[in-house]
Amino acid sequence: MKRLIFIVFLIFFVFFGCNDTDKVASEIAKIPIEVRLSRFDREFAEATPADLPKLKSTYPYLFPKQYHDSIWETKLKDSIQIELFDEVGKAFPDFEDETQDLTALFQHIKYYFPRFKVPKVITLTSEVDYNSRVILADTLLLIGLDNYLGAEHRFYIDIQRYISAGLDKKYIVTDVADNFARKVVPRLRDRTFLSDMVYYGKILYLKDKFIPNADDTLKMGYSQDQLDWAIANEVPIWRNFIEQEHLYSTDGELRLRFLEPAPFSKFGLELDNESPGRLGQYIGWQIVRAFMDKNEVTVQQLLNLPAEEIFKKANYKPEK
Repeated sequence: MKRLIFIVFLIFFVFFGCNDTDKVASEIAKIPIEVRLSRFDREFAEATPADLPKLKSTYPYLFPKQYHDSIWETKLKDSIQIELFDEVGKAFPDFEDETQDLTALFQHIKYYFPRFKVPKVITLTSEVDYNSRVILADTLLLIGLDNYLGAEHRFYIDIQRYISAGLDKKYIVTDVADNFARKVVPRLRDRTFLSDMVYYGKILYLKDKFIPNADDTLKMGYSQDQLDWAIANEVPIWRNFIEQEHLYSTDGELRLRFLEPAPFSKFGLELDNESPGRLGQYIGWQIVRAFMDKNEVTVQQLLNLPAEEIFKKANYKPEK
């Protein structure tokens, strides 16, 4: 009898949970969004020196005043730049799929942050400046398409593998989501390792909300094998953080070992080379997810909550 009652309650919660999810998805889909796109990368690639005045007038923020026109004229004729323009043109003959994905992303951001203003999207080349592949300003979203040609592209041959793995067009929308999340998640004064983990956990949780249909590998920037490793080793990772008393440490080296981009995480153990980097971010994500599952808190309210409160109320306990 007890088993029957449990099953009935389970069906009840699953049914109404799905209804709530469907309702939110329906409301988000109704949000009117118009993505204004300019393919500056193509305009510049096809330009002649005579076209520069018009381009500078249309895109003044892309032509710093301290640079003479001769710089841009040289760039138009440079063989390496021309090859870059050609490769981007082949990889992105149009931007239709990406525009649809960005539209859905902006709808989700607008749902959770009603004051969000949809930026104008401008695609360009950035000489493979992968540290600034996406720049989100108040009214502009700049996307350097030469940073998304595929991990194996010859332009990336001298870039470390753990970085080049993210230089693929499938990461464009998640990079934009990440960029917006970093603008709204505040850095709190608490500088402990726990606080840093929860900071990144909040960013990743926002990506859960902004791109709910994206795979966790894309949100985290992991391969499937790396994500599987993190999931399979969540218990020993957490045990190591506890036993080494990392949580309330303010040692800045912990950021380099477990939070910053790296080929692997640094536990000082034989398994290090098997591990993916940024495992502190992954654990922070699971803490925030556990907290949000157990507490009636809005996304907006989550942003300013202290890490300590989130940690205590999350009752995070990774399963064996």
